[in-house]
Amino acid sequence: MSQDDRQWELDAMRGLMLVLMTLTHLPTRLADPLGQPFGYVSAAEGFVLLSAYMAGRVYSAKADRQGAEAMKTAFFNRAVKLYACQLALVVFAFTAVAGLGLALREGAVTDMLAFFLERPVVATLSAGLLLYSPALLDILPIYIVFMLLSPLVLLHGMRHGWGAVMAVSLALWFGAQFGLGPALYQMATGWFDMPLRYRDMGAFEIFAWQLLWVIGLWLGTEHSEPGHQPTRFPRWMVLIAISLALFAFVWRHAVGQIPMPGQSPVNLMFDKWHLAPLRLLNLLALVVLAMYYAPWLKQHLPRWRPLEVLGKAALPVFCAHLVVALLALAAFGPANPARPVSVDLLILFMGFYTLWLVARVTLARDRRVAQRKARKGPVRLSPSGAAR
Repeated sequence: MSQDDRQWELDAMRGLMLVLMTLTHLPTRLADPLGQPFGYVSAAEGFVLLSAYMAGRVYSAKADRQGAEAMKTAFFNRAVKLYACQLALVVFAFTAVAGLGLALREGAVTDMLAFFLERPVVATLSAGLLLYSPALLDILPIYIVFMLLSPLVLLHGMRHGWGAVMAVSLALWFGAQFGLGPALYQMATGWFDMPLRYRDMGAFEIFAWQLLWVIGLWLGTEHSEPGHQPTRFPRWMVLIAISLALFAFVWRHAVGQIPMPGQSPVNLMFDKWHLAPLRLLNLLALVVLAMYYAPWLKQHLPRWRPLEVLGKAALPVFCAHLVVALLALAAFGPANPARPVSVDLLILFMGFYTLWLVARVTLARDRRVAQRKARKGPVRLSPSGAAR
């Protein structure tokens, strides 16, 4: 059985996360009702966790087959690719999107890029250093950091076990709940002048979200081992997970995306950007259920090929969804219930058609590259060591 056959369900899940993120980020009347559809958990959490899981599976297997250096090189090359994507998105946002927003006097864009419009040189240099991350462009920078740090985490976990790694990760997550990021920022401003405000460095608290990445790396590494058996959960844990997931699902769709009205402290416990405790609990409940019922779901659910196609081309599709979301925001403004339904349908059609086209072109290109490599075959060496 090929690798694709074994992991088609992971591609489909990543494709589903991309669809949900696109629905959330496109400024249509569907953004709110389809945001966080499974409870107080967004597609971003699922996408980060799945990406880390795939990285753990792929790169731990590479370390076993080819050694630690090959694994480090692969992680670094991936980080470079992500950095190139981020730079391309930043340039696009600072030129085409900013220009369109200014021409149309669209406040949603000018507010989002306010720091760039105020201090374009500082913003451009800071974005190149992954410090300035405006809304929608603040996820790839933390991916790049995670990729660069993953070899250390992965090698330590593979050689010495995951106990210490998880303990440090939990400590950082706990610190993030009590202002670790802003505290370090204030410390840095005491050493040198920081032209950036903390809020301009991105909404995602990296010290909190690293926990998802570490959990994904750990699970992926464990599941990459030969002869690995499906994770077994005790019945009581599954029942608790069902109860928590069902409660959060009903609460979210009965009340809305904000759990409590006003400035209730309960809302802080579900905060997305800090990956707050109740949100993390909701996510872990869904993870337990997904892992427990995965064999049954894989056997009985039909394969959704479009989702698999999107998931296989995850990075180009992710970048494309940001492009269409930024263009839609600049051209049409934020979601507006008074806007004609036909306009929203046009935005959705053009957005998803673009994603589908990007995915198909990407996969076709990958097939052509693979075929050329197969035709060339392995490099043969003469007795003197020269390639021929």
